[in-house]
Amino acid sequence: MCTYITNKIDVQGSAKGGDGWFTAKEASVYLDHPVHAPYTHSLNIDFLNQDLGPSFRVAVELNPKDAVLLARTILDTVEAMSDLAEG
Repeated sequence: MCTYITNKIDVQGSAKGGDGWFTAKEASVYLDHPVHAPYTHSLNIDFLNQDLGPSFRVAVELNPKDAVLLARTILDTVEAMSDLAEG
């Protein structure tokens, strides 16, 4: 189901595209029909820097179940890092 909901956040990081590394300044997350992945719908994540133009974008299309697993894994990893920093 397409919700047409896109969540955008500002980020500070780096992404590697076809022309090499660039500064990632924004991330977009949305559920839609994928362009390449073999699913009816996918959870899509784009990392981009609009200041540099449309080619400075890294796109990921994930199976929604795998997207949930990735989100949980990211949270677990960051929480483990926080525990180490506090200890």
